[in-house]
Amino acid sequence: MDRRKFIWSAGLVLPIASALPASTLSLVTTKNGAAINEPEPAIDHQQKADYTIRIGTGLVEVGPQHIISIITYNGQFPGPLLHFKEGQQTIVDIHNDTDSAEQFHWHGQFIPVSVDGSAEEGTPYIPAHGMRREVFTPKPAGLRFYHTHTIAGANLNAGQYSGQVGPVYIEPKVKPTGYDREEFLMLKEFEPYFMKGGDMASDFLSGPVIPKLKAIQDNAEKAAPNKPKGYEVGYKVFTINGKQLGHGEPIEVKYGERILFHVVNGSASEIRSLALPGHTFKVIAMDGFPVPNPAEVPVLWLGTAERISAIVEMKHPGSWIMGDLADDDRGNGMGTIVQYHGQKGKPQWVKPKPYLWDYTIFGKHNTKVPQPDEVIKMVFEKQQAADKGFNRWTINGVAFNMMNMKPMFHLKKGKRYRLQLLNASDDIHPMHLHRHSFELTKICGKHTAGIMKDVAMLGGFQEMEIDFVANNPGLTLFHCHMQLHMDFGFMALFDYV
Repeated sequence: MDRRKFIWSAGLVLPIASALPASTLSLVTTKNGAAINEPEPAIDHQQKADYTIRIGTGLVEVGPQHIISIITYNGQFPGPLLHFKEGQQTIVDIHNDTDSAEQFHWHGQFIPVSVDGSAEEGTPYIPAHGMRREVFTPKPAGLRFYHTHTIAGANLNAGQYSGQVGPVYIEPKVKPTGYDREEFLMLKEFEPYFMKGGDMASDFLSGPVIPKLKAIQDNAEKAAPNKPKGYEVGYKVFTINGKQLGHGEPIEVKYGERILFHVVNGSASEIRSLALPGHTFKVIAMDGFPVPNPAEVPVLWLGTAERISAIVEMKHPGSWIMGDLADDDRGNGMGTIVQYHGQKGKPQWVKPKPYLWDYTIFGKHNTKVPQPDEVIKMVFEKQQAADKGFNRWTINGVAFNMMNMKPMFHLKKGKRYRLQLLNASDDIHPMHLHRHSFELTKICGKHTAGIMKDVAMLGGFQEMEIDFVANNPGLTLFHCHMQLHMDFGFMALFDYV
């Protein structure tokens, strides 16, 4: 049985072992391509947990008389903000009150496979109506988040289509300065539906289309001219912190106040933008990592799972809508109100001038990065509507197989690797590396250095190079963070040999 038949026959993909109690599961790793089992470390269950998370159905009031039923953490959306201290061990008890086994992924943290929260790496599932205690040392400092990491396939009630998303802030040992207070914003859509897909606009990204990459998709389409477009996902409800524009409490500010906004794109599949009329965002960190060159921009762009921390100086009094540039999305809720103290009247929206998003402005200039020990080339392609109407995604011609989950790339501990990423599709791919950070070294022909991330957007028919050091042994997942893409093949495993 192949992976896709497995998904469709099971409804929601869970290996047979996921039905077993967590205590009976072992961590699966590989050695020279062969599977081995390693018992989990002993955990003291008598010690009090620092946080308790319950996965279950919850009701969320997203708008006036508009209450939705979704899977949540602790009955709320977003899930509770978890504050950790860098390097200080923490204990989290995760209870699964649903009828399906779950994964709980600590996105962006340098932690072992046993707690990372990915079945592909071998993390044990949290069984249905069971619990799992996780003990780990949070790192690195900065804005992280947590979310489910289950396959949704054709089930729009599962995976990140649900409300299983919450923010994490790991307090650095030296706290940043230059701001007066913080605000956390979680961007998320609800009530998803399938539709026939079209081209994904990436005209907000800097850099030209590479003709040889576009030719790959063009040739595939010419070879099958009557092939329909694959399914894509649309949404009816758009929220910031679980509230549609105008329904939540406004963000009250004072003139001259400097607010550090921590913004998380918690979407399952949407690229998000954010603008505040009359104000600029001084980006100081991306994906929780301080940028070498903080810079002011008129609009933020975030791929799925990207995070940006940016300071806004309040010096344009009024009542304003901070929201997405897309009129339809903002009109259906993707916005919040920023209101100066003492100001009244209808909140105003003024669309900013067109602006191209360019990661390299935040990097070091005229700085060379170390040469890698090895370059790994990856070509991403789309097989249109190839799987019961869904697009199938391949890396170097291979779609990830959930039945055997075989590693595609074999690494050596301590070596520096350069991933040369070539996008031969018209879609944007927010590429995510588990349990590591990477340095953005080249994008759209422009070299850069010092920009550390764990997710980066690769535009349609564009290329990007990222470097990382293999310094956290164990199976490591690399994938597009679009739920629909990763569910249908867009994943690869690294292992350390």
